[in-house]
Amino acid sequence: MTNRCVFSQFRTPAQRRGALALSLALCTLGLGRAASAQTIITVDAPGAGTGTGQGTLPYAINPEGVIAGEYIDANNVFHAFLRAPDGAFTTFDVSGAGTSAGQGTVVRSMNPAGVVTGWYADASNTGHGYVRAPDGTITTFDAPGAGTGGFNGTFAEDINPAGVIAGDLFDASGVGHGFVRALDGKITSFDAPNAGTAPGQGTYIFSVDTLNPAGSISGTYQDASNVWHAFLRAADGTINTFDVPGAATGDGQGTFNDGINQAGTIEGQYGDANNVAHGFLRTRNGSFIKFDVPGAGTGAGVTGCLAAVTCQGTIPENINAPGAVTGQYVDANGVNHGFVRAPDGTITKFDVPGAGTSAGQGTIPFCNNPVDAITGNYIDANGVFHGFLRTP
Repeated sequence: MTNRCVFSQFRTPAQRRGALALSLALCTLGLGRAASAQTIITVDAPGAGTGTGQGTLPYAINPEGVIAGEYIDANNVFHAFLRAPDGAFTTFDVSGAGTSAGQGTVVRSMNPAGVVTGWYADASNTGHGYVRAPDGTITTFDAPGAGTGGFNGTFAEDINPAGVIAGDLFDASGVGHGFVRALDGKITSFDAPNAGTAPGQGTYIFSVDTLNPAGSISGTYQDASNVWHAFLRAADGTINTFDVPGAATGDGQGTFNDGINQAGTIEGQYGDANNVAHGFLRTRNGSFIKFDVPGAGTGAGVTGCLAAVTCQGTIPENINAPGAVTGQYVDANGVNHGFVRAPDGTITKFDVPGAGTSAGQGTIPFCNNPVDAITGNYIDANGVFHGFLRTP
């Protein structure tokens, strides 16, 4: 999965920084079944590059079927796009976004009204948040305390139906902190209890679906020993932490929250002692359901592969309102494949036609809307990214 070194899909701000630098240098076990009745189409944004590590990266799909994401052009600059249900594209760049390789505008989340949030990297590689209204009006913002040096700054990650935004910020020391931006623009920062304070440690919010309509945030923090833990922050600011039973506690290991739906069910992954990834659900009452996709690899991973999303195993990415989970699994050969887990635990696997079959290639679902339309990307045999839309 080394070809996934695109900063748009790394879990932690530290991983985003490293990927930007690279660009600049450039349940119980459900019964698995193959997908039958489905339609999959390729989504390539106009202007997307066709070289290795370039292409189209959808990130979110709302109930109306509008897709939001970014594309990487032939100069390795990032640009944002929206794709309407009829296939029409709208592209945009935030004013002030850098135009060198690894810089530009990225999308992180979209709400039912079509309001988009994300961040942009300026000419100094500092991150800044933005929100784009359906009429195209863009408002930029910086969280108080965000660093202004290269690879520090403000990273907006999620937006809920009310227009509240959640994300994380890097301070001048490279420590991560969470933040919430209210509809009136007021920004409140927070830290999970016991979050580490060394560079690369701290509190992190991942993208697309970690902020639900009630204002609850499912996040992750890294402690002073570099172990990852999950937390749930209520709208009133109360934070409860948790670890999935069986999650390893060594350097770079632990529990990662990836999303929360309207019912308060959280989905994510945890790593075992061999750095193999496993999926989990945590219900509103705190009970856990663990699951593995049939065919997921069980080979030992290296330290840090969970945060970089490069371990073998099962990697959930999104949970929709009815409770269906989509994501990827990595097989014993390091190839990515898509899956969707229904609320009853049934797991359906799929591959996008044209997806590569070598290590680091394959199908990477990222978001499913309430009617199980799924978007994400696939990496072809040449290492080029293409978006896709799968409808059941």
